[in-house]
Amino acid sequence: MTDETTPARDMLDVSAPPIVQPDREPSDLPPEEIARLTDDLIEAFKTVYDPEIPVDVYELGLIYKVDLKAGGHVDIDMTLTAPACPVAGELPIMVEDAAKTVKGINSAKAIVTFDPPWTQARMSDEARLALNML
Repeated sequence: MTDETTPARDMLDVSAPPIVQPDREPSDLPPEEIARLTDDLIEAFKTVYDPEIPVDVYELGLIYKVDLKAGGHVDIDMTLTAPACPVAGELPIMVEDAAKTVKGINSAKAIVTFDPPWTQARMSDEARLALNML
């Protein structure tokens, strides 16, 4: 339930099949708009590559969660392949910029976390194939 101080939001887990998290407050967005935003955000994330790895951040499993908030804002929980990643400062900004290219997204904030730590198990089959890991 929302009140005047808590904006409605939807939580999307885009590292798994993208779904609205059922334990979150529903927003005023219709389900078809949430589905469109999910698909468009995934496509936007797929344009961001770790410069050292020829695979995009989505297929690498670096995007953990996307929180859609009122006013077209998204918070993006993401990680890096390693804490000492050379592009640790740039990659979150690249993810934010990609998210802001999606129609209906006005602002974005990438939040880097190492909980849970990234492992190769988070990579998609497409990423494994691209890296000859199958």
